[in-house]
Amino acid sequence: MAVSDAVVTASGVRKSFDEEGVLEDVDLTVRDGELLVLMGPNGVGKSVLLSCLAGSDRPTEGSVSVFGEPATARADTTSFLLQDALCHEKLTGRENVAFYDRLHPEFTDAWRDYADRLGIAEDLERPVENYSGGMVRKLELSIAASIDVPIYLFDEPTAALDLPTVQTVHDLFREKRAAGKTLVVASHRPMDADIADRVAFLADGEIATVGTPDELLASLPPILETGTAHTGALTDAIHGDPYAVAGNVRGFLPADGDDPDPAVDDVAAATGIDPDDLAVAEPTYTDLFNYYTNTGPDERLTHNR
Repeated sequence: MAVSDAVVTASGVRKSFDEEGVLEDVDLTVRDGELLVLMGPNGVGKSVLLSCLAGSDRPTEGSVSVFGEPATARADTTSFLLQDALCHEKLTGRENVAFYDRLHPEFTDAWRDYADRLGIAEDLERPVENYSGGMVRKLELSIAASIDVPIYLFDEPTAALDLPTVQTVHDLFREKRAAGKTLVVASHRPMDADIADRVAFLADGEIATVGTPDELLASLPPILETGTAHTGALTDAIHGDPYAVAGNVRGFLPADGDDPDPAVDDVAAATGIDPDDLAVAEPTYTDLFNYYTNTGPDERLTHNR
């Protein structure tokens, strides 16, 4: 990647609070015009990293640049939605919109379309303190997406949203990317990987991996699936912890090479589970999320499919 393709660059970023480290030596590059999804479980430091990228928080060590300059000097190029921190709860939805209209010179009337598409147009006269969590998220999105800047940083934008609304949000993000905008979306919902050009996983204070969704799915070790009755027996026979998916339980096989069958036989022998109750499953974004959530750096394998 040419240096000119990078619009946001984090180098050796470390962030600590009261001597407790949250981010440790984070290196991340965001390319011009891409949609990068930053994934990881709650509490791993995604919001902190986004705050550093936005220039609203300074790293304890390391640096963040935006368009080649310190992030703190380029706040005018970024719209930053920090979860549950954008709206004033004593104001109505419409008053919140008016506040940001006055505050930001690049604020546009696009909020009208977004509020309508997200289903809150009829609720704008109500105080935000009376909104549900999902309604607050919709208002935050309507406001943040209405600022016409090159870079958008969205913190957990699909949290508390139902599936149809998530699809609407995904469509909105695709439209932004098609217009040449750059987006970084932090999320703990595996389905959000579906809209990504690249996915970066934050784990143990570092970026554990970065790649396209297809590349990362192909790098997963074989995935074993069985009934939930066998959850306990699997724990010592797989990499990481077993996890539930659609009424079954899954885990990662300790398999090398292209043929996972010997590893399935080993699990059957070690656990006493009938081999007919064990199956190798196709990888999904839920598997990808659990791989970087439920396994440590020393446990992770790569398996090229």
